[in-house]
Amino acid sequence: MEIAPNADPPVCKIMDFGKYNYELSKKDKISKKKQHTVVVKEIRMRPKTDVHDLEFKVKHARAFLEQKNKVKFTVQFRGRELAYKEFGEQLLDRVSEMLEDIAKIEGYRKFEGRNMTMVMVQK
Repeated sequence: MEIAPNADPPVCKIMDFGKYNYELSKKDKISKKKQHTVVVKEIRMRPKTDVHDLEFKVKHARAFLEQKNKVKFTVQFRGRELAYKEFGEQLLDRVSEMLEDIAKIEGYRKFEGRNMTMVMVQK
């Protein structure tokens, strides 16, 4: 097996190829075990969500952020609510103000179809 092909002269070693593949798979398994996968938690709201309900949802978002998860806030519009998109913008602004001590905005407000979304991550 060739170990250092760029060296002068090239370095080679006689070894069992099956054992070599086994050791490589073991190293890969250990490195994957140490990785942290990023989970995106979604919190859905409506434009006319009340203050107490909003505080309750922000409390859940704070717990998600403390666990190093991303939080996606979605404001769903129905019917005539689509004419008043500023209510959704104000709601997301209020959420970002409530969480500014622990989180920062990663994905600023986007309007997709009937939903307005914003993604926040831990500072």
